[in-house]
Amino acid sequence: MAKNRGVTHAQPADRSLTAVLAALQNAGTATVSDALDRLGLPGSAHGIAPLADGLRLAGPAYTVRYVPVGDPKGTVGDYIDHIEPGAVAVLDNQGRTDATVWGDILTEYAVSRRLAGTAIWGVCRDVATALRLSYPLYSRGRFMRTGKDRVEVADTQVPVALGDVQVRPGDIVIGDDDGVVVIPHHRLAEVADLAASIAAREDAITKAVLGGATIADARAEHGYHTLQRARAERS
Repeated sequence: MAKNRGVTHAQPADRSLTAVLAALQNAGTATVSDALDRLGLPGSAHGIAPLADGLRLAGPAYTVRYVPVGDPKGTVGDYIDHIEPGAVAVLDNQGRTDATVWGDILTEYAVSRRLAGTAIWGVCRDVATALRLSYPLYSRGRFMRTGKDRVEVADTQVPVALGDVQVRPGDIVIGDDDGVVVIPHHRLAEVADLAASIAAREDAITKAVLGGATIADARAEHGYHTLQRARAERS
């Protein structure tokens, strides 16, 4: 069902992209996940949750890959200077929950640079700042211990993991109360069109049952049980 909630920090320069991102946010990650299933695409990032309810993000991914610190020790990086406004910082810390890779300085700077948000395969800290600024921050959880001298940036703008999903630079990342989905950038239009179709059919089901139809009849009429099914399996 279509959802109209909140706002995003994203300000992508391309107006056509802005419209597509808005439509995907309106549809919601659950509907986008159904569209990805229908197309046989992975994309629902398991284990990645918002810091608080009501947060939303949408934008192209800027990816960062972390590894355990070596000898000599590397740094947690200054990559944020290179992230364009409207992009989503996607940080792959190998799912670690014992050392954070995002805190209050990065949050403050990200807001000032108008990033769309941050998604971490790992944990964050200084969450009071992100909550105060309503910054869209998604992760495995929160923990106070620094990642400095524990992890280091190995690469930027390379394929990374976000939960069990691969994210490539420029892939579209959508987040809401249900979590995060990732859309391959070259399939964006296809996924967006299908998500809009699914959302419209779910809205029609809701309208029908509120108008007195049984849910069984409404679902049968609009094909609810096969909305997420791959086309080859639907017949």
